[in-house]
Amino acid sequence: MKYEIIIYWSNDARSFIAEVPELPGCAADGETYQEALQNVEVIMQEWIETAQQLWRIVPQPKGRFLFA
Repeated sequence: MKYEIIIYWSNDARSFIAEVPELPGCAADGETYQEALQNVEVIMQEWIETAQQLWRIVPQPKGRFLFA
């Protein structure tokens, strides 16, 4: 999947948060950066499968990549 994933540290949650802006509500957390990434990849797949089962539109990835 080629969706944009934003990962940041949350002091409130005391964990890393991974969000997928193109899939509303698609987010996960983890104690490490890698764990948050792995968790959100599972959630992305579940988000897409659920949307397909409910006959909802699955947004296409925008295909933009930012490098810092």
